[in-house]
Order: sequence, then structure tokens, then C-alpha cells
Amino acid sequence: MKIEQAQETCKRITEKVSSFFVTDNEVLLNKILAGFLGGGHILFEDNPGLGKTLLVKIFARVTGCIWTRIQFTPDLMPADIVGTRIWKGETSTFELEKGPLFTNFLLADEINRAMPKTQSALLEAMEERQITIEGETHFLEAPFTVMATQNPIEMEGTYPLPEAQMDRFLIKLSMGYVETLDQEAEILRRRIQWKKDDPTENVSAEITQAELVTLQQVAENIYVDENILKYICRIVRSTRENEKIRIGSSPRGGLALLKLSRALAMINGRDFVTPDDIKTVVIDALDHRVIIDVEYALEGLEAAEVLTDIVDSIEVPKDFTVKPNHA
Repeated sequence: MKIEQAQETCKRITEKVSSFFVTDNEVLLNKILAGFLGGGHILFEDNPGLGKTLLVKIFARVTGCIWTRIQFTPDLMPADIVGTRIWKGETSTFELEKGPLFTNFLLADEINRAMPKTQSALLEAMEERQITIEGETHFLEAPFTVMATQNPIEMEGTYPLPEAQMDRFLIKLSMGYVETLDQEAEILRRRIQWKKDDPTENVSAEITQAELVTLQQVAENIYVDENILKYICRIVRSTRENEKIRIGSSPRGGLALLKLSRALAMINGRDFVTPDDIKTVVIDALDHRVIIDVEYALEGLEAAEVLTDIVDSIEVPKDFTVKPNHA
């Protein structure tokens, strides 16, 4: 697939999503798509009622892949999500009853409501793309993406995600409220048109599973100049040297910036990465990977503010090359 074809396919995906989900935030939709194309997992953290679950379900349907949903609750056990072996009397054998993790897109709704033991069962699948049940390893079919939602304002009955699991998410996003009165009214108009709260049954696939894998492969081949790579590294290393940050980003943060910037470049019709691609996703890729020093956290300082200062303080590379046929 050529870069022009990839760009057109990405545009069709976001336009199809916009036809069901009310937003004029094209950057947000592109970031979500970049998370898919980067082969990573996405965490949505926002106030309740903003359509996080609906948006995730629409994206899953539009991409034409198998998807499942888990409503995380405090009594959810690891076997409930990975599966277990069940005795079958007719064959006199134990057969594997696969859990909802055997899918392409997993919607992990209110993931922070599950106990840590269950949350940890996700780690192997998220990182290794495999599941081990009773000593037997089962590989997950590509693509595999976890799209998780959590409510940041209601803490009762929740279990904060451990740092190791937060680090597995390629990108953390927040949708926010719609900006205009007309957009607010459009939500109601579409509800009247659908005659039901959940329109996902009406969403048809815009691409196939094979095409999504192809798009991921195209993104994987986007060119990144050496000076761009060093720009990413300077940003990541600066999070470890900043006095306001107690724990900086791991190298996985640099990998996240690399994957997301490549995917964004492809979405924008380029086969090379620019500094603007990186700056667009710095906060989304690193915010959940750094921990602010308690002294500054008590003063209300947030990671996004520190990351913004870090990016502003680092010189943007002006001397970088693209592929020879674009030079």
C-alpha cells in the first residue's frame, strides 16, 4: 500500500467515526487512530458520560475486527478474562473455554474497578500478545489492542492501576466536553434519529482486519532521521533529570513517541517524521509515565505542565533529512 492510499484509508476511518460520534476534534481522532496503527494500547481517562465507551466501540466496528467488552468489577477474577479448561462429558476431556481476551479489540470498561490480581492478568496479553493458561501458551491474533476507560473522579471501589500496567499503555487520552451549543444539540438530534442510545449495531466496517494490519506495516516503515531520534531521546531523558519529576519516563516512553509519530506522519500523508509529529503526542505518550515530586504535586503541579516546559526548553532539530526520493 502506497502512502497516499494509506492516508486516504485513514481519512475514511475518521470520517466514518465522525458520522456517529459528535466531535470536531480531528486531532483527537487521529491520535486514537495512531494508537491503533502503532500497535499499542489506549487508555481513556475522563469524566463520566462523555462517550468514551461509545467512541471505542465505534472505532472497533469501523476497523472490521473482532471485538469484545469486559465490564470490570471488584469481583472479576483472572479466569473470567483469560478463560479456563472445562470438563466435557461427551468427549471425556478438558477443553479450553476461551475468555474475552481472545480478540482483536478488547474494550476494558472502567478498568480501575477490578482488583490488582485481575488487572495483572492483562499484563502478559498487553506486552507479549500471548496468554498462558495452566502452563500452555496461546498466541493472540494480530492486531490486538486493549482500549481501556477509567473514571478519574470517583475513587470509591476502585483500584489505581500500578505503574507497570500504566506503562503498557501506548497513549492516554482525554476527550473533554463538546465545545459548542450546536454540538450539544447534535448529540440529541442523532439520538432521535437512531431511536436508541447505542448506535453501534448500525456501524459498518470501513476496512478489513487484513487492511488494518497492512496500515500498521506501512506505519512501521515510515522513515525517521537520526536527528529526530535524538530529539525524542532528549525529551525522554529530560524527564529523568527534571527536579520536579520524581520518576521519569522509561525507554518505553521513547518507543511510544516513535510509534505514534510514525503513525501520525502516515495519517498526514508523509513517509517521514517531523518534529511536529512528536510534539503533538508528547503529553499523551508521557503524562502517565512520569510521577511528579510530592512537594510540587501538593502545590497542584501536573505532569502535563512540566512536559510542556520540557518540550519548550529543547531545541527543535531543523537539520533533518527525509527519504532520498523526497530530498
